[in-house]
Amino acid sequence: MQMPDGKKLGPADAAIRLQVHDSAVLAHVAAGEVGVLGEDYVEGRFDFEGSMRDMMQLAAGILPGSPIDAAEKGWFTNLVRRLVSVWRHSIDRDARQIEFHYDLSDDFYGLWLDPRRVYSCAYYREPDYTLAQAQEAKLDHICRKLALKPGERFLDVGGGWGGLMLWAAEHYDVDVTGITLSRNQHAYVNGLIEQKGLGGRVRFELLDYRKLDESRPYDKIASVGMFEHVGRAQLTAYFGKLLRLVRPGGLIMNHGITAGGLSNSELGAGMGDFIEKYIFPGGELSHIHFVMQTLAEAGLEAVDVENLRPHYARTLWAWSDALEARLPEARATLSSPQGERSLRAYRMYLAGCAMGFEHGWIALHQVLAQPQAGGRPDELDYPEGQAYPWRRGYIYQRD
Repeated sequence: MQMPDGKKLGPADAAIRLQVHDSAVLAHVAAGEVGVLGEDYVEGRFDFEGSMRDMMQLAAGILPGSPIDAAEKGWFTNLVRRLVSVWRHSIDRDARQIEFHYDLSDDFYGLWLDPRRVYSCAYYREPDYTLAQAQEAKLDHICRKLALKPGERFLDVGGGWGGLMLWAAEHYDVDVTGITLSRNQHAYVNGLIEQKGLGGRVRFELLDYRKLDESRPYDKIASVGMFEHVGRAQLTAYFGKLLRLVRPGGLIMNHGITAGGLSNSELGAGMGDFIEKYIFPGGELSHIHFVMQTLAEAGLEAVDVENLRPHYARTLWAWSDALEARLPEARATLSSPQGERSLRAYRMYLAGCAMGFEHGWIALHQVLAQPQAGGRPDELDYPEGQAYPWRRGYIYQRD
């Protein structure tokens, strides 16, 4: 460690070498305030030499306790959080928050995402899969869970850079509608749709989910990496909207990040504050029990739940490693003082989240749901109109 006055401390061959420019950093290290240290790095109060994996081992080692426990603050704080959650997720505010994150730079994301630019948890069906293979496996895993069939109407809520929409159209021959609040993603995906000649059965709209037309229900719906942006206070209404958008007997797949703690909507030790400030303004996490509760309150029945937590840890490390390998190009892409701060923030964010998933502080759940049962006696007999077969084999059977 090199101090602000130039004095050096510790072994010369340390895996991580810190160059401290502001003495306040030392107090944050001593207190184990990992999120504050992330802010210190973004703001240039210290630099480091070494790998992000070693940096995260250092971060985990200085934590005074679990960041889940640090985020548990009692009934009054939870009440305030609920009020804030309602306030922060208006239609206009959600649009600004999505633009803040996803419209940073398409070229920047293209440096470290897979070729399809799938910006969500991959599925390592085989341990030695590359990131690109694991992302294609994830797209297919979702399509299989939804039992997509040719000609069905499929809705992708929060379509990102179009990976799932295009995979479903090209491999399952469905009619696809997707929505986003990101202008960059909207332009990029519509370019792909035109390039691939899919304009007749794939459309991507710049639209808030609350404004989706309910007059013609969809057969299947996917929501991937979307509900984290909805807000805990809006989850029942969100799932209620999805219920009104799906036909009776249809299926809904909700794929999203969940909290490791039972009642915290973010991580403690300053980690949640760091993500709020630099990465995902307005993002909130819910434990899977709360997701299941709000889903049921909305009138949906969960038929399959899968935790992909270690898959997301490996995905995030793949993203982090890819970004670290292309730092000069990333700096050239984000060529401004604000761009350098964004790059520093993403370096900490990707590696820090990988660590969080490895430790179980956060998780990733896929929940497959359908409208609540109506009392039919033939559910196990593959009745017409019911999409879910009540047997898991159809998900895993290979062609």
